[in-house]
Order: sequence, then structure tokens, then C-alpha cells
Amino acid sequence: MDHRFPIGELHVPEQVTLEDVQQWLQKMESYATRLRETVDALNEEELNKTYREGAWTVRQLVHHIADSQLTMYQRLKLALTEDQPTAPAFDQEKWAVLPDTQLPVEPSINMLEGINERIVALGNSLTEEQLQRTFIHQVNGEITVARKVAKLAWHEEHHLAHIEIALAK
Repeated sequence: MDHRFPIGELHVPEQVTLEDVQQWLQKMESYATRLRETVDALNEEELNKTYREGAWTVRQLVHHIADSQLTMYQRLKLALTEDQPTAPAFDQEKWAVLPDTQLPVEPSINMLEGINERIVALGNSLTEEQLQRTFIHQVNGEITVARKVAKLAWHEEHHLAHIEIALAK
């Protein structure tokens, strides 16, 4: 297994359907609960474990997941409300070492509960036409709403797998 991509790389169907979106939303709906169950009782030593040499700690991963979901949610809303808006990139490595990433994980799990609830509510209202709307990512170029919803679900599962690998060590 490639520990960088323990669930595989993101694969988005060429033609995303509303059924695909529903499957992704179901994962997001339960994610904060599953993450909380995984990390809630961890001690400091466990929160400082990594899934591979040089990787982020479990604590940093939890905070990163919340940061990323927040920025991706914003990009999703921009794509749905503006005509091909440009969305800035963010330096994940620099964000991962800011002082707020040393906080307990609870604030980020609380963020994820709220963000994911909003994403699911928004996702449940999407139309086929809206799935084709796009935004321009500063680094990655044009991205569809369909691809962004897929990434929102994949990204969380990807990092939950990293956390599980770290804790199994």
C-alpha cells in the first residue's frame, strides 16, 4: 500500500450523477462522528504519532482536515454563485505548523460537524446543471462543482486512513 494514498488517489467519474453526489454526501454526513470516535480518547503521545516519516501528526491531520474542508466549501459556494470565480490556493505545509494546530482536536472536529452539515445540505440541493459549474483554482485550473464535491468526500476519508495507519503503529 502507498501510505501517501492509502485509499487510492481521487477518481471522479467522467459523468458525475446526482446518485454519485448522494453517495459522497452520505460519507460526509457521518464523518465527524467517525473521526471523533477515532481520536476522542487519544493521549498526547498518540496525537503526536505520524503515519510515515516526515508526515503530519494525528493532531495536525485533524486540524488540516477542518482547514481544507472550510476552504473547499468556500470554493464550492463561489462556483455556485459567481461566474467562474478564481479561488486562491493555500500553503498547507505552512498552515499545518501555525500555533492553532497545537490546540486540542475538539475545535476542529466541531468545525467539521458544522461545515459538513452545511455541505450536505447544499449538496442535497444540487442540480445536474450546477454540477457542471466551475471555478478557477489558482494552481490547478478549472474545477467543476462535481469534482469539488467528490474531493470533499475523498479528502476526509484519505486523511482518516492516515490517522488509522499512524495509530496502528
